[in-house]
Amino acid sequence: MTDFDAVKNKAKQLWSTFGPFENVTGLAAPKLITLAKIKSGDKVLDVGCGTGVVALTAARQGALVSGSDLTPELIDQAIDNARIAQLDIDFQVADAEELPYQNNEFDFVLSQFGHMFAPRPKICTQEMLRVLKPGGVIAFSTWPPELLTGRTFMLVGKYAPKPPEGVSSPVEWGEPSTILDRLGNEVKDVTFHRSEFKNPALSPSHMRNFLEAYIGPVSAVVNMLQSEPDKLSNFRRELDDLLSEYFIDNGVIQSYLMTRAIKL
Repeated sequence: MTDFDAVKNKAKQLWSTFGPFENVTGLAAPKLITLAKIKSGDKVLDVGCGTGVVALTAARQGALVSGSDLTPELIDQAIDNARIAQLDIDFQVADAEELPYQNNEFDFVLSQFGHMFAPRPKICTQEMLRVLKPGGVIAFSTWPPELLTGRTFMLVGKYAPKPPEGVSSPVEWGEPSTILDRLGNEVKDVTFHRSEFKNPALSPSHMRNFLEAYIGPVSAVVNMLQSEPDKLSNFRRELDDLLSEYFIDNGVIQSYLMTRAIKL
């Protein structure tokens, strides 16, 4: 039987270094806020909030915002970001599969590249919908499997150990058919939108070095292959080749899927 607490503790460690990516994921946050149609006074929850880029963006619109994430280091950075921006946001360390909020508490429940890493998507989906008011909006951004970040996770999976039984791949959240199945008959008016942002980089290899330093699953593969230099070289070559497909004008194009639905 899978020890999901152990899976989550490993995830905390893997994602503790993600902070420097906030400057680029911050470019996507306003698009999710616009899609959700958040306005001043709305009560908003950002699930898997990381360093708070969506939460801060919503709070600047005048929304009343809470944010939660499994990784304490990211929540510490989110709290500091709110302090710098002089915004009052309730950030908490919390599990997306066990949210510490009341039923029907929020007008909007959002997630940007966050909830998709919860190991059991049905439980996570149930929790996000549980804390959302009837008539409220759930909206999130995810990585489709056929685009850069989804393909990067699949490349990592080629070299990394297989995930424990019952742990879903995050890229499944990039498939509209899967999203429709997971949201089920608890929502209406599901819409999908695609968007992109550019991650500045001087070359594909510069981008790969950045991923190795700050993206936990990539770092884990590099560390694991230190004793197998040929495999490590192959992994780095494959990742450079993949990044080259999306490298344009000193930047790597990262495309993603946004979903919006209304709770019945």
